[in-house]
Amino acid sequence: MSTTEYVWQCPSCTRQVPRKIEACRCGFARPAHAPERAPELPASAAAAATASPSPLLVGLFLGLAVAAGLLWWMKEDAAPRHATLRRAVEQPLPAAEAPLEPAPEPQLNVAMESTFEPVDLPSSTAATTSSPLEDVVARTLPAVASIQAGRGRGTGFFVQRDIVLTNHHVVGNETSVQLTAAGKRYAARVTSVSPATDLAVLQVYGADPTQPTLRLGTAKGIRPGQEVVAIGSALGVLSNTVTRGIVSAVRETGAVTLVQTDAAINPGNSGGPLVDRNGIVIGVNSMKIGGATGEGLAFAVAIDHATQLLKGQTISSTATPLQGLNQIMTGSSPGGDLRERGTSAYQTAVEGAARRSDQIDEFWQRSAGSCVARAVHAGDRGWFALYEANGVQIHLSSGINCEGWLETVRGHATAVRSEMARAAEAARRQGVYPGVMRDIRREFHMEWAGW
Repeated sequence: MSTTEYVWQCPSCTRQVPRKIEACRCGFARPAHAPERAPELPASAAAAATASPSPLLVGLFLGLAVAAGLLWWMKEDAAPRHATLRRAVEQPLPAAEAPLEPAPEPQLNVAMESTFEPVDLPSSTAATTSSPLEDVVARTLPAVASIQAGRGRGTGFFVQRDIVLTNHHVVGNETSVQLTAAGKRYAARVTSVSPATDLAVLQVYGADPTQPTLRLGTAKGIRPGQEVVAIGSALGVLSNTVTRGIVSAVRETGAVTLVQTDAAINPGNSGGPLVDRNGIVIGVNSMKIGGATGEGLAFAVAIDHATQLLKGQTISSTATPLQGLNQIMTGSSPGGDLRERGTSAYQTAVEGAARRSDQIDEFWQRSAGSCVARAVHAGDRGWFALYEANGVQIHLSSGINCEGWLETVRGHATAVRSEMARAAEAARRQGVYPGVMRDIRREFHMEWAGW
């Protein structure tokens, strides 16, 4: 049967098109007048058309071949590919790199823990703070320590967890001291002293790693009228005593700078910190001028000298701050002024009396435990109680000659008292101030209220 009954040949692309289709895929439309039956093809063309396979059949055959090949490949390669896929799933993904962040800005380290560099605050900020005064005191108190050096007492404060600053006259000639801070007791050794600035540095044994410390400032930005707080151990026993005042002036005594304040500095406060409203140390409480003309005159050694001492720098001057202050108050020169000579002579006399008193101490302690029934606390040394009326009572039936022992002590104590009285009278005639005399006695542990 001839195929021309069912298809027509497109003149444009020679494609065989079913007769039911009026247009070829190439876009050629069969004319309406075209004969219903396609013209007969030449014999050679008909044979070629009959012999050539249909494109649809060729495509179907190729599709089946490709599908069979894929099925075979998937069967042979399934196990290796599944194993590879399993290893890929089980292997953790590499951690994503953290995004880069900008480096932090460098911070200025003003802590005194290792550098001892002063915190130089502008004067405009020294008088104002966002913290109430009681908060400043609360932060300062844990760093303040009570010091016992032999028979003397005073105050100090931590600038490192194992370093304490205090006055030279507090430690005197002692090489080791005891101190109490935040309810804990420590032993410490005196590592360096500066008589010219009345300062000393202590190394604390077994220090608490969490011990609070204070920051050291500078006296350069201090202004008169600026509010300050003095902290210490009043009378050597009332620890954490706080007094408040203002800076009265900043004085230069030769090579030493003193901060004058009306904050009360009582006996035992020596060596304690003088802090500003920011809680930064600006001075080390050192002395107070007594007497009717000296009420409210207290002085602290500028903290700048302490910073120098902590760095190993000392002032070679032989004059003490007390002597320099005496020159300021009298308007004298460092030469042959009568008051200055009187001060030097009184200091020499008290030093000699202190050496004799050390010998009496040994004799007193030898039998006081057995013979003394009661003794009032009357000064730096236990046997000063003999200077008080009925200050000492003894055991009459102790088995030893306590009365003879007491008379011996009394005789030596009377000689020391006479020596101190003569020195005090000579100093008064030479115009030495009572507060200066008291500070000298305190330095040699010869303080008694009746001098």
